[in-house]
Amino acid sequence: MAMNRRDFLKVSTSASGGLVLSLSLPGCATVDTGYSENAGTWRPDAWLEIQDNGNIYFTLARVEMGQGTYTGLTTLIAEELDVEPASIKPRFAPVAKEYLNPAYKLQITGGSTSVATSWEPLRRAGAEARYMLMMAAAKVWQVETDNCSTQDGRVVHPNGIDSLPYARLASLAASEIPRIEVPLKPRSEWKYIGKQMKRLDAEAKATGTAVYGIDIEQPGMLYAVVTRPPRYGAKVKSFNKADVTVHSGVKDVFEIERGVAVVATSYWRARKAQRALQVEWDNDDAITLSTESVFHHYYKDSEQDAGVSEREDGDYAQAEEQAGKVLHADYEQPYLAHFAMEPMNATAWYKGDAMEVWASTQAPDLGRIAAARGCDLSPGDITIHTTFLGGGFGRRLTNDYIEEAAAVSYRMKAPVKVIWSREEDTQHSACRPAMLHRMRAAVSGNKLEGWHHQIVGPQILDWYITNAAPAQYPWAPKMLYNTLGRVGLAAEGLATPKDVSAIEGAIDYPYQVPNVELRHTHSDPGFPITWWRSVGYSHNGFAVETFMDEIAHEMGEDPMAFRRARLQDQPRHLQVLDRVAEMSRWNSTSASGHAKGVAVFQSFGTFVAQVVEASIEGGEIKVHKVWCAVDCGQVVNPSVVSDQIKGGILFGLSAALWGEITVADGKVQQSNFHDYPVMAMHNLPDVELDIMDSNEAPTGVGEPGVPPVIPALGNALFRLTGVRQRRLPLKATG
Repeated sequence: MAMNRRDFLKVSTSASGGLVLSLSLPGCATVDTGYSENAGTWRPDAWLEIQDNGNIYFTLARVEMGQGTYTGLTTLIAEELDVEPASIKPRFAPVAKEYLNPAYKLQITGGSTSVATSWEPLRRAGAEARYMLMMAAAKVWQVETDNCSTQDGRVVHPNGIDSLPYARLASLAASEIPRIEVPLKPRSEWKYIGKQMKRLDAEAKATGTAVYGIDIEQPGMLYAVVTRPPRYGAKVKSFNKADVTVHSGVKDVFEIERGVAVVATSYWRARKAQRALQVEWDNDDAITLSTESVFHHYYKDSEQDAGVSEREDGDYAQAEEQAGKVLHADYEQPYLAHFAMEPMNATAWYKGDAMEVWASTQAPDLGRIAAARGCDLSPGDITIHTTFLGGGFGRRLTNDYIEEAAAVSYRMKAPVKVIWSREEDTQHSACRPAMLHRMRAAVSGNKLEGWHHQIVGPQILDWYITNAAPAQYPWAPKMLYNTLGRVGLAAEGLATPKDVSAIEGAIDYPYQVPNVELRHTHSDPGFPITWWRSVGYSHNGFAVETFMDEIAHEMGEDPMAFRRARLQDQPRHLQVLDRVAEMSRWNSTSASGHAKGVAVFQSFGTFVAQVVEASIEGGEIKVHKVWCAVDCGQVVNPSVVSDQIKGGILFGLSAALWGEITVADGKVQQSNFHDYPVMAMHNLPDVELDIMDSNEAPTGVGEPGVPPVIPALGNALFRLTGVRQRRLPLKATG
């Protein structure tokens, strides 16, 4: 994260006469920021603006979808600026290169990267601003800057009595240029970072004043619903428009790229009229696969193609040849839905030479490309207004709902809100990919000599690149969008980042084993996929930590001790594992009919160990308690960390117990909560969490709670029943 402040910090005067500081995050040093030294202007909106009326604004480049960026990133600024976090007013960033996520070179919120990529830059921005305000005050008082101090939004005179509020100094500070590298506060002086405090968006959400995409209203707004093909790849052949347009309030019924849109004066009128719609589909290019055929495809491909070598330590083949015993296991994991609480929605307003879009999106720059696909405008003519998000989990990285809203508004020449039902999102959106893991272990006596892991399945970037690549080149004509996608895939690992979605977590296998081989067999059945909370770590965590448990059992070792013995050169893994063993009293006897399972996994830079206690009651799995130790580096807000880790645990348990999207003849079989359950209040286990103290840089917390809880539960069920389950979701009958 080291950088020269001139690489990321620019100073100018706002329209109100206040102080404006703008910065580019690291990784974007080559981006044209639009700053003019001569004019002293900056576009787009600044990251930090201190107005002479006392208002302090912070432009939030990462969206708020419940994961706490609104609070966490604002706290980083507030700490160094020496103001209460609640005194800063966050605002969501527009689409602009200045707000790219340096981890992806796109304006994406995901991968648990928000705090990790902002930790130093935002603190430096706050520190620079505070020092410039001190410089301005020192000139007023004719004293040395370094003899001044700050306290709660005021610069304090060296006499300790007189002070000036930031508001009165803002315009003067805009002309100051620090000639030193302003130091950051030492940890011992932190007032807000690492302290327990409420979320800054809590009141707005509790009172209903927080604006989500689904809350957007515009003058003369119409509402649309879209009937999409039951099978991916099908096209509209014909539909009974006349039977639908006679319904009250219906304005039009027409075909768009993704199906047939019904537009009406209200959502319920559109939804009611949709019931009369009958579409005949052209299925010539539609998929016809089933869940069974997907895994048949995977097994066949795994036999015919050993895959690309992603990691090779030692010589596994030789280790297996010399082994006293070779263990084998195959793990199957299904397609998974996201089930974000807020339904997919977007509002678009085509105005002839421009378009405005209001949407709950994790990727506003990709949303702009999606909108451009739906109309005759270029991305530069489209403005994306990001709102609060009612959950994301990766689903809102795919902006199909924005493309639909843009297409309908383009046809109607009016503001239009498109809303998906829960059933439509379940049956027509992209899923977490189904994956197959083929594992082998070479064992000689009491030694694990070799580990072989073959991952079989698709790569998410193959499905995502068609909008991601154009977002990096928004000036390109739309006719080149698909070409840019193909070029991006061809250059993967060279000019573009390598797609690690299939192998992440597995390639970081931490255990001390002399011979390790990891291979990926690329196999894509053609079912649409996208990112899902913890992405590849979710399925690799299950395969790795379940197979480690199997090996421990076959070698007659306690699963906790077995892991400890092979993590002696991994201090952060070992620390959380030892702590969770202590918390759960691992070596004590469980209650009658109960059993415990353990797993430890590192994802997104965060180390998590979990112990799950479970039983089988009334023919159903009952999760009683989860103990969790987490090392996520330095903590910005312990309450947010706790919420996210616990939320990830419950998210993972939902997948472990019930999560499964099945396909028959190309059609998704599930539709709503009744056949795709998620964790409800009466199912909640007790969760005991310990956040380890650390001086390391902060890492992610939104996703790392998910991967270990799934194998930990499976391992507990094995100890309870003696039956090893290698396919998710887990069953009470084994």
